[in-house]
Amino acid sequence: MSQNDPDLSRASPPGLTHVLVERALGVSFDALPEDVRRIGRDCLVDWLACSFAAIDEPASRIAAEIAREEGGHPHATVLGHTWRTSMIQAALVNGTTSHALDYDDVNLTVPGHMSAAIIPALFALAEHRQASAAGFIAALVAGHEFACSVGKLVEPAHYANGFHATATIGALGASVACAHLLGLSQVQACHALGVAATQAAGLKVMFGSMAKPLHAGLAAQAGLRAALLAQKGFISRTDVLECEQGFASVHGSDFHQREALSTPANGFHIRNLLFKFHAACYSTHSTIEAVAALRQQHAIDVDAVKQIDVVAGEGCSICNIQSPKTGLEAKFSLRACAAFALLGIDTSDLEAWNRVTEAAVSAVLDRVKVELVPGMTLSDSVVTIRSKDGDEWTLAYDCGMPIADKAAQSARLFAKFRALATPALGAQRTAQLLAVLDGFLPDGRVAQLAEHCRIRCD
Repeated sequence: MSQNDPDLSRASPPGLTHVLVERALGVSFDALPEDVRRIGRDCLVDWLACSFAAIDEPASRIAAEIAREEGGHPHATVLGHTWRTSMIQAALVNGTTSHALDYDDVNLTVPGHMSAAIIPALFALAEHRQASAAGFIAALVAGHEFACSVGKLVEPAHYANGFHATATIGALGASVACAHLLGLSQVQACHALGVAATQAAGLKVMFGSMAKPLHAGLAAQAGLRAALLAQKGFISRTDVLECEQGFASVHGSDFHQREALSTPANGFHIRNLLFKFHAACYSTHSTIEAVAALRQQHAIDVDAVKQIDVVAGEGCSICNIQSPKTGLEAKFSLRACAAFALLGIDTSDLEAWNRVTEAAVSAVLDRVKVELVPGMTLSDSVVTIRSKDGDEWTLAYDCGMPIADKAAQSARLFAKFRALATPALGAQRTAQLLAVLDGFLPDGRVAQLAEHCRIRCD
């Protein structure tokens, strides 16, 4: 452990785990600011959009097939299918599906995809328990805030050591969110957290494979299972974050207790949520934006380009696949993303990523050089385009700032939903579902929403 907080004892009561859990359980829908409620609803809209677009992805299809073969009490909806299954199975399938395209929201505080880990667990539980929209949103915010506090506690060492925070911290966030929805006591919720923590796993080395979206499904499943067990009286350690050989010490060398206990400058971690409008790893987005901006500002001809230099943070090794051969690998390749942007390929188009092996893309990709350096964040990029005639254009870009206008953000996400869901659902069903989502707060019911998500003949 680092000695960042030598004057704060992990063993002194009340322990860190209890304090953070108490805060999360205290989240009330009535006390949430209007913009935070809206962001919570936007998370749900984005999560559903990404899920419907991915129901035919191999990872999604395989996970659904296994769940259907195993069977279970029909308690929860499997998105995009007419059949239902157990809450645990639905959480696994829906979580995997929602992250299959890597198009879902991200919070760099963790850093990871907390909606893909938390919402599948909550959605299944809320549907079965007939929960209200207000209860769902409050639980989602509680889980998200808790997860981000854990991120502040253990990062950057946790992520640098190779753990995928969506899988690990996501499981913790899901357990606390479900504990909130179930109305568990503080002690019960701490037990649930301990059960989730002992299941939490996921390796960044799996990026670019089907195992990465599975991480989100496993996190949702682990968190939901942990909360259900705790409700029945299952016990674990209640100090799992701070205890010796607990979550923090095993998963990294950082223990930033002050940061974990601090309140974000803008009041809520969820206000820092970043929604994707490029269907790729978020750490590629600044490179895409910078290359596209330079191309447009200077009317750069592709054939006139000699070299593209991309400088990004050393943490962006997660998206530095040098020679991507598939669309999935291209989403984790700064070189491919720079090539796509220079060619003007629409990176919001899900089908576009399969063009990575085209001759035109390969020709540009060979001219892209990536340098990863310390001191830059996961959202920073500096791009320099050099022409064969000696011209040179440079632009620094940081995509780590959330959209300030939340109404405009909602409008963009509803448009994203329409674009992603229509091919899977058809225009009429998409419009119906958008209307339900538009009126979801404050008096909607998750079970009603789930009925609109069972739309496919199997």
